[in-house]
Amino acid sequence: MYRCVCIAALALLVSVIIANDAVAQGNAGIVNRSADVTVISSPIEIDGSLNEAVWASAPKIGELIQRQPDTGSAPSERTEITLLRDEDNLYIGVVAHDAEPDRVVGTQMVRDGSLNADDRIEILLDTFRDQRSAFYFATNAAGALVDGLAFANGQLNTEWDAIWHVRTTRTSDGWTAEFAIPFKSLSFPADQTIWGFNIARTISRKLEDDRWSGARLDTQFLQVSEAGEITNLGGLTQGIGLDLRPFLAGKWLHLAENSNDDFSGKPGLDIFYSVTPSLRLTATINTDFGETEVDARQINLTRFSLLFPEKRAFFLEGAGVFSFASTGPETPGGIPGTGADVYPFFSRRIGLIGGQEVPLDAGVKLTGTIGRTEVGVLSVRTRELIVDDALVADDEGFLIGRVKQNLFEQSYVGAIFTAGNPSPGASAQTYGADARLATSRFLGRQRNFVVDGFAVRGVTGEDSKDDWSYGFSAAYPNDKFDAQVAFREIQRNFRPALGFFQRDNARLLRVGASYNPRPHFLNIQQMFHDVYYTRFTNLDNNLVESWDLYMAPLDWHFLSGDSVHAVIDVNPVYERLFETFEIAPGVFLPPGEYRFTRFRSNAVSAARRKLSASISIGTGTYWSGEAEQVTASVTFRLPPWLTLSASTNQTFARLPEGDFIARIYTSNLGYTVSPRLSFSNLIQYDNRSRNLGWQSRIRWTQRPGNDFFLAFNQGWVQEEEENRSLRFHVHDTKLSMKFQYSHRF
Repeated sequence: MYRCVCIAALALLVSVIIANDAVAQGNAGIVNRSADVTVISSPIEIDGSLNEAVWASAPKIGELIQRQPDTGSAPSERTEITLLRDEDNLYIGVVAHDAEPDRVVGTQMVRDGSLNADDRIEILLDTFRDQRSAFYFATNAAGALVDGLAFANGQLNTEWDAIWHVRTTRTSDGWTAEFAIPFKSLSFPADQTIWGFNIARTISRKLEDDRWSGARLDTQFLQVSEAGEITNLGGLTQGIGLDLRPFLAGKWLHLAENSNDDFSGKPGLDIFYSVTPSLRLTATINTDFGETEVDARQINLTRFSLLFPEKRAFFLEGAGVFSFASTGPETPGGIPGTGADVYPFFSRRIGLIGGQEVPLDAGVKLTGTIGRTEVGVLSVRTRELIVDDALVADDEGFLIGRVKQNLFEQSYVGAIFTAGNPSPGASAQTYGADARLATSRFLGRQRNFVVDGFAVRGVTGEDSKDDWSYGFSAAYPNDKFDAQVAFREIQRNFRPALGFFQRDNARLLRVGASYNPRPHFLNIQQMFHDVYYTRFTNLDNNLVESWDLYMAPLDWHFLSGDSVHAVIDVNPVYERLFETFEIAPGVFLPPGEYRFTRFRSNAVSAARRKLSASISIGTGTYWSGEAEQVTASVTFRLPPWLTLSASTNQTFARLPEGDFIARIYTSNLGYTVSPRLSFSNLIQYDNRSRNLGWQSRIRWTQRPGNDFFLAFNQGWVQEEEENRSLRFHVHDTKLSMKFQYSHRF
């Protein structure tokens, strides 16, 4: 009966949103802004100066509009934007006037660094005009290169790197930026003459956000559906559409335990080919991921799996098409996630087993669009891996297929299929369907509303039952009011071999809402008031397994950029253990019911300052006892070259079953010589693994597409004896090198 009610509710919601989407978007799908791109024949030198005559003579695209703090008003500083193109590139010139040029903030130059604290220019190019996905480019006054893929009308993957150019110059009147984006770096329909386009300027010290299109508080910049359009883009070409990127990689690994040294080196090749202007083939041979950054440390104090993000470039290329409507909705900052996200395909399941890197012989990926249909096909072959005479991975092939049929302006229906199992001697398949029905003009008003639904089955080699996961969610994500409801069921035998899920044999219900006014007193930018309730029910006995109520009554963000995020957050929690849970080494919680209440307060200073800090303190009862949790960080900057940060996350628990302390320390030291040469050092320690790790990494970009990476990793293990606080011994040493060179045809 419960399932029937849920299915009926989902059907009703789907019917309402489809009707609303068809009517509201069909009648109110208004293009906010439009501009022509000027065709040129004379060369442009990308030096950040905008000194060619055509920059002054070509028409501007029109003034920006304030999104905040004074919505709908003219910006406090003028911005001039010009669009040009020749047969090879789209050029974007920006003159960012500023009455106080010495106060323009540019804290860093590192590739793909966070520009949240900086004065910056951000660009979206919706080349397919599908109002869902776009290419993202950004820079700051220091000339940082940041690029990514915007997908699902609001998400961003900045691990994607394109070949493009940008230069900036500080002037007595502010700063200028000059972009050159090659058409060979983009995908687009051959007959498309109109692209979706948006550009935004942020003035950090004023917390001012100015946009060309969609300058509403309810609209985020990454909502591609709110972009305007640029025209006069007919007749574009990509040459033969072929990029070859040969690389040479080498590695030295020293294991202190047996004094073994392993030297290896190999050539490899990455291939990028535009089958059509809108369909791109990516292939890799003899793949190496030596340039990839290490994962951030996490200590798991829950009964469920932790998620580590994908960082390998090959798997991130075109990754948006493989996204599935079985995660989220996203929660406001500071509110914990549901802890029940489902990923039918999670690329870290390929080439990584138990922390071991599995050799990848070859991989091929086809992503893009055919008409209004998005497609993604991925095939990968891994090599056999034997460690200490034990078979860790077979010589195995994997196949993933994904299709999305776009509907209306922001909606789609889709399907996914995966085949293969990374575990030796096993096979598996996963298949499912999903749908997203969304509008930014809900019930004829300028409001966002999204409904997601999915059903997916993970099938192992043996016939089984109870191997499904399904659910739906509805979200009303707007500036002043934000609300959501989510239902999800994950059955006991659901095992997507190439996917990821956090817990099984449970049914999730989440209901939450936020009220976020923007008062005009006490220098407050916005106040947030959140209430979120989450409940899990065990599917075997229909008993409540856990619930928590998270209330954030006072969360203030100030116009200075500082914030008091949680004056006194209250979090009552209920947990029922059906079996013994080892929460820490040697500390076992027996089966039974646990009720406890946590309180949290935290504050954050403005990130644009040379010295910034944050602190979060949690206290209260915890399982059968009490605990304090402290998370703190401090960052010092000498912009835009040097960034030094240190952070810690510590839990001090006192339980009748035993006391424990969980600690993580992290330190980062980054030095950037220029946007093309950067040095980074990451040091991490956690007392659960007793491992101290250091990664030193150099990235040198001779020119976009030609990169040299050098990474040094050193690991130490803390001694197990009493009073071992500063006694470590070397565990392993690794030196990795990779040089890649791009040829475009």
